[in-house]
Amino acid sequence: MAGEENRRPAGANRVFEETDEGYLTSARGLEVLREPLLNKGTAFTVEERDELDLHGLLPTAVETLDQQARRGYAQYRAQATDLLKNIYLEALRDRDEVLYYRLLSDHLREMLPIVYDPTVAQAIENYSHEYRRPRGVYLSVDDVDGIERAFADLGLGPDDVDLVVASDAEEILGIGDWGVGGGAGIAAGKLAVYTAAAGIDPARAVPVALDVGTDNEGLLNDPGYVGNRHARVRGRRYDDFIDAYVTTATRMFPGALLHWEDFGPSNGRRILEKYTGAIPTFNDDMQGTGAIVLAAMLGAVRASGTPMRDQRIVVFGAGTAGIGIADQLRSAMVRDGLDPDAATRRIWPVDKQGLLLDDMTDLRDFQTPYARPAEEVRDWKRDGGIGLPEVVERVKPTMLLGTSTAHGAFTEQVVRAMAAGVDRPVIFPISNPTERIEAMPADLLRWTDGRALIATGIPVNPITYGRVTYTIAQANNALLYPGLGLGTIVSRARRVSDGMLQAAAEAVGGMVDVTAPGASLLPQVENLREVSATVAVAVAEQAARENLARVDLKDPVQQVQDAMWQPVYRRVRGR
Repeated sequence: MAGEENRRPAGANRVFEETDEGYLTSARGLEVLREPLLNKGTAFTVEERDELDLHGLLPTAVETLDQQARRGYAQYRAQATDLLKNIYLEALRDRDEVLYYRLLSDHLREMLPIVYDPTVAQAIENYSHEYRRPRGVYLSVDDVDGIERAFADLGLGPDDVDLVVASDAEEILGIGDWGVGGGAGIAAGKLAVYTAAAGIDPARAVPVALDVGTDNEGLLNDPGYVGNRHARVRGRRYDDFIDAYVTTATRMFPGALLHWEDFGPSNGRRILEKYTGAIPTFNDDMQGTGAIVLAAMLGAVRASGTPMRDQRIVVFGAGTAGIGIADQLRSAMVRDGLDPDAATRRIWPVDKQGLLLDDMTDLRDFQTPYARPAEEVRDWKRDGGIGLPEVVERVKPTMLLGTSTAHGAFTEQVVRAMAAGVDRPVIFPISNPTERIEAMPADLLRWTDGRALIATGIPVNPITYGRVTYTIAQANNALLYPGLGLGTIVSRARRVSDGMLQAAAEAVGGMVDVTAPGASLLPQVENLREVSATVAVAVAEQAARENLARVDLKDPVQQVQDAMWQPVYRRVRGR
């Protein structure tokens, strides 16, 4: 831990400060152009160029942000591949954050898959070899005493940070363990979505790569790898490192929401359960995925007329995401009148070993509550385990949820068997990318004669079946977590409660009319700013109802609007 005599005052190494009128900076000349939040490039006015010593360092023309955005979009479109588009946008972000977010906001549906899932996975795989400018904070399990020094080097004070996104990169977007590049890339990508969708101020958000080593042999034997060259640290030493991170981050930035991203199943749930009651914290893989599926499910309930308490749910893929969703759906059934045990018994989890049973010895702790009594299925057909076709045949589920990443697992046989037992089968194959989805929506509509209520994890173009055009809902977490984060920040909530997650899900689901033929169960991604603002208001109001808010919410709609950072150039003045 840095000694008292070596600590710098907050903001001591920061070259600018934010005011109501714009930015004040001690930087001059090239130093201004090297700071992404200050740099406007050709948009600096003549007066700013005089005051900041920029004459001769820029072309003569003074352009508008609109002009720059048109040129930037043309340059983006000229990139030959999605990975090159990602690299172009990240380079733009490194030199001019306002222009970057303006482009992202103007073309959100087009660019979201480029800056985040799925293209960010390619960028992560190439992180060490495409390494450019570091972003955020890199914390090493081999230097626990350096955590405070690392955060202090940001030059940020206790009231300067609203959000910290951290990842140890063990389970990155279906590609697994990608070490320090995975942690840095996924945290920075997540923050980009927070800002583009919900207006989280990028100057008040910090991405953190938690470098605990890697079990990826390709990285360990790559001469260019820039992370710790040893196997992943686990057990007590890992827990002590995480605790040191949480303790330091919450002490130095007491108002910040701590977001966990892409942790492995053995750590993600355990970490969340340890800290969730004590600090504002959130795990998107578990809670965000669960809440957005719940939002779609609430739409399906309205469309089908079958209440939550009467649902029979088969979860195919009982890992962290699948059980996280099960938790949210179970809570919704409890709120609809069931007791917790009865709600749990209306969920059937199926994983690699088949239907999870209570006599299995290899269950994870979070799977155990949902394991079915072995006696209950004594007469069921087995083939090394009770497979999905048998479960569907016996259970006659009203909802079939896929988080397995097993492409094609929802076969015609399985879907037709399900559809035979329910008028409006709810089928959510949400694994992504496309090569991992359990079934394609066009097939689901065909196999159910257009009766299926569908949400996927990938974007799908509208599908015409019969005389109806179906808009397929994308269960994209970006519809929910940015607004949840913004509402938590605006209310300064002491923690993120189940009620706040429920409020977020209801707000998202309430933005669409599901009664129209072929209607989507969720809003469209291009409306993310509107969705995020609506979610943020609902979350902040719920925090106030639960006495979790640490500020007075006199006008939450206006307070949310006032808190949303906009990608516009602000006046830069010297100090």
